[in-house]
Amino acid sequence: MGTEKLELLVEGGKAAADQNTAQKLGPMGILQNVIKSVNEKTVSFAGMKVPVKVSIDTTTKEFTIEIGTPPIAELIKKELSLQKGSGTPDKQKVGNLSIESIIKIAKMKKETMHANTLKSAVKSAAGSANSLGILVEGKQSKEICEMIDKGVFDKQIKEEATETPEDKKQLLKTQLDSYNQLMKKELDKMKAAAAAVKDKPKAEDKAAAPAEEKTAAKPAKEEKKSGKK
Repeated sequence: MGTEKLELLVEGGKAAADQNTAQKLGPMGILQNVIKSVNEKTVSFAGMKVPVKVSIDTTTKEFTIEIGTPPIAELIKKELSLQKGSGTPDKQKVGNLSIESIIKIAKMKKETMHANTLKSAVKSAAGSANSLGILVEGKQSKEICEMIDKGVFDKQIKEEATETPEDKKQLLKTQLDSYNQLMKKELDKMKAAAAAVKDKPKAEDKAAAPAEEKTAAKPAKEEKKSGKK
């Protein structure tokens, strides 16, 4: 008796046969049954990529399916209803998560993170938001992790709070807008400074040109005086 194992990463509820699954499951005659079962088990993760492990008894053709939790990046995007992160995460932020949302994600991924405490899992989840161009409580990951270390969010973590208060939702939006406006001003200043440095040599060349002409004309004048003598 043998066992065939497959590890897949599928979109929740929308798994489809590919070359790998068709090659391994097609000859057994269970391809469509496996795909159907995977979709039924992952439909609650619609819009997210989900890791799936399939084990098939090659003799009886019976199979078992183990559904993992989506990667942190997928959970973060789902929490904010985003299709993708920022293309320039260091220049533009596309979302702002509450600490409650981060705790919710950390609880889902704590076991696969091998984190000893929920607090360390929360720090890890907050750090993952940075590469997607997402703030946490209006802060970048480095600052929010320092705040977590200092115990600023100990109450929420101890209570395992996962629901963002309604009054905080508007604050999160305001923080995001303010951050992006400030970042735009800084980028505009940098562009203006770079343009000024680029144009400076041209201005210096124009200023130097009359002086060079004057210097070039001076010896000719001296020669004229010399001829009179």
